[in-house]
Amino acid sequence: MGILKKILKSEKNSGNDNSTIHSRSGGKFVRPVVDPEQFFRSSPGFRVKSPLNPIRAVFRLLCILVWGTVACLFQALLWRLPGSVCMRFPRVFWGGVCKIMGVEIRQIGRPIGKANVGRFRDASKSPVLFVANHTSWLDIAVMGQAINTIFVAKKEVRRWPLVGILTYLGGTIYISRDKQGTQQEVKEMLGKLKDGYNITLFPEGTTSSGTFLRPFLSTLFSLAKPKLYGKEFAKEMPTPLIQPVSVVYDQLEGLPIGRSRRAGVFSWFGDMDFVPHLWKIAQWRSLRATVLFHPPLDPNEFPSRKAMSATAHEIIRHGAEALRQNRPFLEEDVNNNRNINANSSEK
Repeated sequence: MGILKKILKSEKNSGNDNSTIHSRSGGKFVRPVVDPEQFFRSSPGFRVKSPLNPIRAVFRLLCILVWGTVACLFQALLWRLPGSVCMRFPRVFWGGVCKIMGVEIRQIGRPIGKANVGRFRDASKSPVLFVANHTSWLDIAVMGQAINTIFVAKKEVRRWPLVGILTYLGGTIYISRDKQGTQQEVKEMLGKLKDGYNITLFPEGTTSSGTFLRPFLSTLFSLAKPKLYGKEFAKEMPTPLIQPVSVVYDQLEGLPIGRSRRAGVFSWFGDMDFVPHLWKIAQWRSLRATVLFHPPLDPNEFPSRKAMSATAHEIIRHGAEALRQNRPFLEEDVNNNRNINANSSEK
């Protein structure tokens, strides 16, 4: 009832020059202007002060510490077992992290990549390159709980407490962002793809405020063209598929959020430190992330990596914009396009 009263009040008081429309008959009517931020009692990026907030955060961080320690030991043992179980467990771990942090996941569309590593893998199946927009360290947990994948991260992550160990045991590939080492790092990733691993890339190269999409670095899209790197990869592995993914954080404690709160709460970019941001996120009761899996792309249909990069960029950008605007037709649109490369998930 409180939210309804605020909406009615905003409609009543929104008769300013920007929201007043003149009809052909000369009369006037007022278009309601509703800002999602007015539903919150705190400024963007901060919670209303409550003694329960730090208690909630401490409890969650302790749970993550315990869960992470157990997961490290368990994953170290799983690497010794045959089959793809070592690739399946990280989904369980990241799902647990999302539960502990109160992150609800809304998934639209279907990921096509399945675990296909180890002694019993099917070499005829195409690995998948998942490419997504990058807003926060939370993207790792949100994507990790939804798909069987390994991530590409900057080398600094390897030195982070606990996170470095977990990402290492999860098979993360660390890159230096140095142009001199790019070719060697790409070949390392191609080796993982040849072994059946799916890889998740954040081609923006860094995080953003979540209100726009940075230009993509097209270099990593050459992974979808293994023939460029010699006969070793051209003969021994099928062409990887590319699946664009749009990730948007759209609700906070059950309420829709606007641009300022999305950037103030969820986004982790620029010179922000990891621990303070984790502490701030842990104080909120609940969050929601929406993950939109777009139809996959066949690299053989593109003349170059730059063409693939540009197409994926437009798909992800349009998807993220639609999610931020809460367009209701998205789910139906994705379902109608599931027949695109539908056989790719069964190859």
